[in-house]
Amino acid sequence: MTSTFRTGVIKTLTIPLDGTASPGGLPQFLVRDDVLCWTRREAGLVGFGEITRFTATGPDRFLEADIWWRHLVLEANITDAVELPGTGPVAFGSFAFSKKSAHESRLIVPEIVVGVRDGSYWLTQLTFDDGELTEAGALAALERWLSGGSSAVSLASSPGDAPGSDAPSGDLPAKAGAAVVRPLPLAAGATLHTGSLSEEDWMAAVAAGVAEIQTGALEKLVLARDIVATVPTGVNAAQVLRELSARYRECWTYGVDGLVGATPEMLIQVEGRTAQARVLAGTLDRRDAHGEAGIPMEYAERVLAGSEKQRHEHEIAIQSLTSQLAPFSEAMNAHDEPFILELPNVWHLASDVKAELTEVEGHVPTCLALINALHPTAAVCGTPTLVAGALIRKLEHLDRGPYAGPVGWLDAAGNGEWGIALRGAVIEDPHTVRLYAGCGIVDGSQPEAELAETWAKFRPMLESLGINS
Repeated sequence: MTSTFRTGVIKTLTIPLDGTASPGGLPQFLVRDDVLCWTRREAGLVGFGEITRFTATGPDRFLEADIWWRHLVLEANITDAVELPGTGPVAFGSFAFSKKSAHESRLIVPEIVVGVRDGSYWLTQLTFDDGELTEAGALAALERWLSGGSSAVSLASSPGDAPGSDAPSGDLPAKAGAAVVRPLPLAAGATLHTGSLSEEDWMAAVAAGVAEIQTGALEKLVLARDIVATVPTGVNAAQVLRELSARYRECWTYGVDGLVGATPEMLIQVEGRTAQARVLAGTLDRRDAHGEAGIPMEYAERVLAGSEKQRHEHEIAIQSLTSQLAPFSEAMNAHDEPFILELPNVWHLASDVKAELTEVEGHVPTCLALINALHPTAAVCGTPTLVAGALIRKLEHLDRGPYAGPVGWLDAAGNGEWGIALRGAVIEDPHTVRLYAGCGIVDGSQPEAELAETWAKFRPMLESLGINS
């Protein structure tokens, strides 16, 4: 099932901006609750407004979105004085985890986009109207959107030549279990409620998953759970995004239609013919390091890299991604050894994978074509995929919606960045937020430890909502 809204010939104007007027980078533009957001450190994209969107459900949602987007930009009238990944026509997207989900996957084309990359700032205006797009009109449109936010940002167009097209660094921003479940003190009258399963029922589901693994039916299973936060004073989405971008600078902070979070896991990043991914599997709650002798990183290396269970889970995730990416690649490399990714709440075992894309049926595969092949990976589903997916539906009693689905952006040139929607939540109404967290289950997983790991993974969103953990 698909639906589209306004169509026609899209027209875009991209102009450079003077970055010296905004030393705080993109996070300062997170002033509206309806902002579209993809940021890491001070760079990325933010979008305002909407000129059209595409929605779909079902197993062909990625390919249907790909076809829609390519048709939309095929005859686009593009004026681009910057020519960097993310300039020109851009769409932000969020896709349901499951092909059986009733949740609508979506691509949203904004009216205004502000981008920052390698110190270069730009502004893009997008429209279907026949009138001429001008620099003054684009700046005025941006000011109108910002003036409705909690603070105003003013940028002038950049003098002189447009920024150059220096290649990005390619850096890709490392999974965990606490031993006990800690109670969460609540601030500002907020309350927490269990979601689809109580803690006891979810731990029973983990035990059932381990039993299935021990029969040899599958190697790994990823089980998620949800909790619901009620915030009487109201949910400020813009503030949530600012908090996440400040606290979790090595993650990708995302905001699309009420889906918000900061993911440490890059499903696929495409620039030209180069694709990169960051795979995480193996987690350790940093609170477990308290009281340990020595440097905390040494503790993480010993507990994570030295754990046969954690390394086995990580290897399954790497093999899942590389085997699915191989048919689209003429060359591929990955870290021989996983590294430790240090985040404020957890440590992860992480590996970066880089591939040079090859032509398939006469053209380089698009971001969405790659996602169609890669999703769901073992990192968020399990392996074998079909067996794990069926067991997830049986044990979770939960429609994940966009949780653990791809989230990100793409442009008309085929560039894009798509993370996995982890460490996030869905804002269901002005006072209600549904948070999600999951764990990789393998032979040897302990239900109590896995439950504690979910609380460690809830922490970024709880903190951003003002709920201390």
